[in-house]
Amino acid sequence: MGRILIGVNMEFVRSADKSFAEGVRIAGEMGYEFIEPMVHNGRELLSEAGYFHSYSMDEDPLAMRELCDRHGVKISGLSAHCPLMRPEISVPYLQKAIRFAADIGVPIVNTDEGIKPEWMDDEHAFQVMKYTLTQVLKTADRYGVFVGIEDHQIYSKTTEGLLRIATLVDSEYLQINYDTGNAFISGNDPYEMLEAVKHKLYHLHAKDIGGVQMAERGQVTGVPVGVACGEGVIDWKRVADIVRPLPRDIVFSVECGTIEQARTSLDHLRRVV
Repeated sequence: MGRILIGVNMEFVRSADKSFAEGVRIAGEMGYEFIEPMVHNGRELLSEAGYFHSYSMDEDPLAMRELCDRHGVKISGLSAHCPLMRPEISVPYLQKAIRFAADIGVPIVNTDEGIKPEWMDDEHAFQVMKYTLTQVLKTADRYGVFVGIEDHQIYSKTTEGLLRIATLVDSEYLQINYDTGNAFISGNDPYEMLEAVKHKLYHLHAKDIGGVQMAERGQVTGVPVGVACGEGVIDWKRVADIVRPLPRDIVFSVECGTIEQARTSLDHLRRVV
């Protein structure tokens, strides 16, 4: 039986226009054990100016780890979402993210399938995704870094679609990053879906849904952030009861939209999981 650990996705500082470094400091001061950074290629103006939290993979990965060490947090995974149906983008991007993660001991790189091109039919889409993941997982296998498929888009929004993507390549390094909020808002029962995919679970986005987001249920495939854990519809004790018997540690990476929501989420999850 593994442990349930608590982390926070760096999106919690986006609405406050905070830098990566400031987000790490705030997460550490709150008492989070893990963070989940977003990474990008090349230059990104707002990040360089200190108003956005994404981290360039052209920077030294050891600098990221040293900053986290200073503030007493570890990295649960990298948010490296990209369009799997566009291999010319996703193959080099995910390979780079995997190497970056391996340099600093990060166990998983998370993505979803991205937006399906309008001209592409379903059969073609899965063939292209299989090609992309086959190439990416050669690197993942070599470096010992997992790739987590998240439920967030047109195929992964269903249990069948998520599992189909997560089994396109026969590799132990192809796993699932389950998003509770996306499962709910796309119209699923989030507990039934989690039960069905838990054998492939490696990382979990702890996203709660509430307020104005409720009107979108069944109309969207996911949302970038939710409300504070405990202030929405997700029963976190029930989620924890499904996850706790698994043989590996699972990080619940909170995906919320404000600093105060991150604080509230941590307090709630500490009480119930």
